[in-house]
Formats: sequence, structure tokens, C-alpha cells
Amino acid sequence: MSTGSQTLTQADPKRWKALALLGFANFMVMMDSAIIQVALPSIKETLGYSQENLQWVMTAFLIFFGGLLLLGGRLSDLFGHRRIFMWGFSILTLASLIAGLAWDDVVLNIARAVQGAGSALIAPAALSIVMILFAANPKELSKALALWGLSGAAGGSIGIVLGGILTEFLSWRWALLIYVPIGIFILLLSPGLLQKGKRMSGRIDYSGAISVTTALVLLVYGVANAEHSGWGSSSTVWSLSVGALLFIIFIIIQVMKKEPLVPLRIFKTRNLSIGNVSLVLLSIAWVPIIYFLVLYLQQVLKFAPFSAAMALLPAPILMAVFVVAVAGKAMEKFGLKITMVVGFLILSSSGLLFFLNTSVNGNYWTSVLLALLLAALGNALAYLPATTAAVSNAKPEESGLASGLYNTTYQIGSALGLAIMVAIAGATTASSDARDPIVALNEGFQQAFLWSGIAAFIGVVLSFLFVRSQKQEESND
Repeated sequence: MSTGSQTLTQADPKRWKALALLGFANFMVMMDSAIIQVALPSIKETLGYSQENLQWVMTAFLIFFGGLLLLGGRLSDLFGHRRIFMWGFSILTLASLIAGLAWDDVVLNIARAVQGAGSALIAPAALSIVMILFAANPKELSKALALWGLSGAAGGSIGIVLGGILTEFLSWRWALLIYVPIGIFILLLSPGLLQKGKRMSGRIDYSGAISVTTALVLLVYGVANAEHSGWGSSSTVWSLSVGALLFIIFIIIQVMKKEPLVPLRIFKTRNLSIGNVSLVLLSIAWVPIIYFLVLYLQQVLKFAPFSAAMALLPAPILMAVFVVAVAGKAMEKFGLKITMVVGFLILSSSGLLFFLNTSVNGNYWTSVLLALLLAALGNALAYLPATTAAVSNAKPEESGLASGLYNTTYQIGSALGLAIMVAIAGATTASSDARDPIVALNEGFQQAFLWSGIAAFIGVVLSFLFVRSQKQEESND
């Protein structure tokens, strides 16, 4: 996303009020995944989801959010940041109304996908506006970006608690309907606080955006479908084959287009490439851990929604603390590579602990809390260097692309990882010899935890082998 041509010559007197509005918008977008997690078991009971298909409440949002983020950034640059920001919130508000009133699982899945599409317009447009508002003063820009990051972290933390409160004391529907009045509020304030901004000339790679997003939907559907239809079934083979073909077509489009969605030359930077691969592995490990912990606490240990939310609250809070207080200092002292390796190793160990300790007779203090603290620490230690690697070595003119790309890879990894782990858990439960269905269900959860740990261990190996120090990367340029 380019901001250079739109830099204001004079500071906007409303910039801090605008930042408050934009930060609140970022808070709402980041909260969208967290707020619904604790509500999943209640949604399953109300709308009749199967255990395996329940993942689509999360996955539908993640696919369209991640798959359309780069397109959202491009549209923002070409049509004006405020306009795309408001389009995004209009779409999110309407989709949230439909999702909250959903009468069956298909309607909810489609509405969640549209929510993701709206969020993909909001996030890059809002960040671009922040960059433009504070571009004239580097100190103010640093402060604004810190507050921006804090708003996103707060969305994840508060979303879990708010989701638990709304689900237990009102209904899971209010975890979605709450976006309607808030969206209207943001839309009413936006024209008065946000400047229109200038529009740029250029083309939009719609074919690239459609092909990659459709490819992701089919690949995730193929993996999810394999659990109950089999890997050799025609529906599974068809979905995976067409999804893979569309992804290849997307790559060809990016090579041939003059203004592609993702210029492939950016991957020539080694640390940027391995940083994005690391973010995929990190999301494959971390997101399923939280997803299955929600189910374990409510379906196996029989926690109420609010109790489950409070049980999970230490994870996002401690992750934010660890990123600020531990990961940054570790990178300064030990370097990017060692910090990332250690982070992935700790996260891998937490997956093994969950695999060993989450029994049907377990309890929160011994089965969950210790491993959850380790997972948060490992995630923080791996996330900061992976993000740094993914964006720090990009050329100045490609900084917006690099930022959008790392967000995209994380969201896509989350969707694919969740589909894979749900398929593993479902297959394990289906083949279990246990007479008690809860025991069989828990065996599936344990296998998902184990494979999440294995994904993190792959991150250990790849970061050890391929990540370079900053000096090595600079000397190679």
C-alpha cells in the first residue's frame, strides 16, 4: 500500500481522534475471530453442526480475510482509503446481522465468509490512513503504530472474555450481532474524522484475487471433506485437484501480469521468504491449539462458556506481555535466528504436553494452564522474529506489500492448519475403540495437539537451517 503520494503537508488537527476511531476499528476486526471461539459448542448445538464441520465458523472468516487482504490494500490505494474503509464496515455490519440471525449452518458459514471479506477491506485501509495521518512526524508515527498494535492485541484478549459473557448470559448470536450497532457508530463518525485522501491510478488484479481465494476454499474443503468421505472419494479428489490447479494458475497470473497482486520478485529476499513460511507454520501450530482447547474445556471438562473464556484469557494477555517484555530483548541479545528457534521449540513442547495431559479426568491447573503458558511464550518468541524477517528486509517501495503479505500468510496458514488438524482429530475419533464417546472425542483432540507440536517442530528445523542474521542478509543483497 503506497502512502508516499498521499502524505499530508500539514498535520491533521483531528489525527488523534481519527486514530482512536481507527484503533477501535482494528480492535473490532481482531476481535472477530476471538469472540466467536468460546461460542462454538453453543453454535454446534443450536444449528446442528457436526464436530468436523464446526471449524467452518472460523475457517470461512479466515480464508476470505486472508485471501482478500492484498486486494483490499490495492483497492484502498486506488479508490481512496476512507471509501474502502467505509465499504468494508458496511459489508461487515450487514454480514454480522445475517450471521447473528442465521437459521442454519450454511447461512452462518456464508455470512462469516462475507465478514472476512469486509474485514479484508477494513484492515489495510485503516492502517494506510494511520500511516498518512502521522507521516510528517516520525515520533508521532511510532506512538500511533504502538497504539495500533495494542488495539489489535486488546481485541484478541477482550474478545475471548466478551464472547464468553455474551454466550453464557445472553446467546451466542450476540457475539455476532454486537457488530451491528458498533459498525453503524463507526460509519457515522468516519466522514467527520477521516479525510478522503487521494486516489491513485493503476490496475487491479481481480483474476489473481479470485483464483487464490477460490483455490484456498477448495483446498480447505477437500481436507475437511476427506475426514468423512475419504481421501479417495471423488468429491475430495476433485476439490483438492481443482484447488491445486487454481493455485498454479494464480502463480502464472502473477508472473504474467504487469501489476500483479503479489510480485513474485519479493521472495528473492531469503529471510522474507522464510519469515512468511514460519508464520504459516506458527499459525498451523497456534490456532488449532486454542480451537481445540475451547472444545476440550467445554465438551470434555464441561466448563461453562464464561468459565472457558476466563480459562483461556491468560494466553492472549501473556502473549502480548511476552512479545513486549521478552521477545524483543531476546532478539537484541541472541539475534533473530536463535530467538525464533527457541520460540518454535517451546511451542512444540507445549503441543506435546497437551497431548500427554489432556485426559477426560484432567483438570485446568494440571492439564491446561502450564502448557498454555508455554504455548504463549513460545508463540511470542517465534512470532516477533518471524514477523521481523517477513518485513524488515523488504525494499522501501515494497514495504506495504510485505506487510500485507505477512498478514495474508498468517491468516491462510490458520485456515489450512485448522482444516488439517480437524481432519486428524475427526479421523482419530472415528477410528477409536473407546466405548465412551467423550473418550473417543478426547483422543481426537490429543492427536490434534500432537500434530500442532509437530508443525512447530518443523518450524524449529526450517528456522535453524535457513534464517540468516541481519548482517548476513544485508551482505547478500
